[in-house]
Amino acid sequence: MLRESALVWYKYKYLPLLSGVKPNDAILDLGCGNGDFMQFLRRNGFINVKGIDISPEQINIAISKGLNTCVADVFDFLKTKEDKFDAIVAIDFIEHFNKEEIINLFPFIHRSLKRGGRLILQTPNGQGLFPQQVIYGDFTHLTIFTPDSLRQILKIAGFDNIQFFETGPIPKDIKGVTRLILWRLVKVIANIFRKIEAGKTQEIWTENLICRCEQRRD
Repeated sequence: MLRESALVWYKYKYLPLLSGVKPNDAILDLGCGNGDFMQFLRRNGFINVKGIDISPEQINIAISKGLNTCVADVFDFLKTKEDKFDAIVAIDFIEHFNKEEIINLFPFIHRSLKRGGRLILQTPNGQGLFPQQVIYGDFTHLTIFTPDSLRQILKIAGFDNIQFFETGPIPKDIKGVTRLILWRLVKVIANIFRKIEAGKTQEIWTENLICRCEQRRD
């Protein structure tokens, strides 16, 4: 069962990024796992959602929830899906590929999107406040991005309108508001140190980052 806290967090962080995506638009969830995000999409009116994952165990759980999922390798799956999806979501997914695979992965994703289609992804932030704990905390992490390096590879693959967002606390209640205020204070202090050390500041300090971009309209 999808936890209420997860529903609220997804609604606050992800629903605005799906603005303009219609209820019957084709959405693909890469690395869907047990289908938590697909459940969130379904509860918010999106009825044409497909999920793939390499793990049979996770897919079995997703299927038990009535979700449209299958076991698939992302490269094999996307080979035959040119101009198929209005939006593709990849949460905690791309960091599990090496650089050579990443170079091939993003063009496949780009080709699978319809013209002007949207990619939304979440991945560890190599420029976060304490990056080591997220970079090295999972043995399966192979490639870690910063906003700059992710923007580079996305542009090469043909994406445009690239935007970055923090994960972090949300003002869902008094505790959340307090955490958010304190987080903003921490960012001010962190940027003071960054300005002193490197002569610049940054916006995304959370241990994970969210990116939204679109297939370039040529």
